[in-house]
Amino acid sequence: MDFIDHLIPGSSLRYPLIALLFVGLFIILALAFNFIIRKWRIRTRKSKSHIDDFIVRLFRVPGIWIIFSILLNIFSALLQEDARTFAILQKISRILLILTLGWIMVQVIRGAFHYWQNKLDIHNPNNLEARKRLTQMSMIERIAIILTAFVFFSIALMTVDSVRQLGVSLLASAGVAGIIIGFAAQRSFGQIFSGIQIAFTQPIRLDDVVVIEGEWGRIEEINITYAVVKIWDERRLIVPIDYFLNNPIQNWTRTTSDILGTVFLYVSYDLPLEPLREELARIVGNDPNWDGRVHNIQVTDSKQWYKEIRVLVSSNNSSSNWDLRVAVREKLIDFINRHYPGSFAKINSAVTGEKGTLPVMDE
Repeated sequence: MDFIDHLIPGSSLRYPLIALLFVGLFIILALAFNFIIRKWRIRTRKSKSHIDDFIVRLFRVPGIWIIFSILLNIFSALLQEDARTFAILQKISRILLILTLGWIMVQVIRGAFHYWQNKLDIHNPNNLEARKRLTQMSMIERIAIILTAFVFFSIALMTVDSVRQLGVSLLASAGVAGIIIGFAAQRSFGQIFSGIQIAFTQPIRLDDVVVIEGEWGRIEEINITYAVVKIWDERRLIVPIDYFLNNPIQNWTRTTSDILGTVFLYVSYDLPLEPLREELARIVGNDPNWDGRVHNIQVTDSKQWYKEIRVLVSSNNSSSNWDLRVAVREKLIDFINRHYPGSFAKINSAVTGEKGTLPVMDE
């Protein structure tokens, strides 16, 4: 770079020329780097391994910042006679390099956890162990990313003398400040510790089927301070993470995804049950949502004008059981209307003299 001094020694165009050369060289190197990345990406698409794809994504962004940081460090040597400018550029270069290394570390952590998570078979109906490990790994991944980002950000700030001195001053007054911050952030810290507790005690796991505030859904995300429940109608319920430790919830897949479902019918006393049991066996036998464990019809209550019969069917998960109950309800109603017309319960009203038919219910 000494040719600049010989070319225009002491010229007023020295700084603009240095800046122009810096920008031009950076653009050339960035274009060359992007060209190499594109060629590399084309080759990785032909490979069956996912490691090379990850390496391309890993260095695509930080590679540009590393080039910028190295060029900034080189060109700052041209400004050594201006001590203040030289020191600022040197610090910016170091901060960029530290933050870039931190970004690479975060991406390595994300890639490693993503690789381990892909080895879990979450789509298996009996995926209890996979969901348990996935919940723990997701929480550990977020904590590791936050700690890594905090460490590298702190290292970057400590390269600035004024910030380092400010940090020493803050540490000296950490007693009073710690008490104030502790009271102000008490709930936030409580939620963070609740998230860590849920990751290991696991009252809920990813993909668990739960009922919260009367809403049926699946656990879609578990973050450090909140969880996302995907409701059956595609809505999302955002729940503070400590809610699961302080309130009772229904977890339908706590130990297994197998579930029993019921349909209630209100029929007259003269309706025979044996033909309904035979029809139920035929219905569930032809339905893929039945898991082959339980199908039964029982009289669970009797009133003055009708009897209550409960249809019990089983499935290997709640979604299949819902579809099975819908099919059983429809086909049993059609069967009763076709073979035993007028058998649904009717109550004679003593006041109006009109007849009313009881509804079909399910749970």
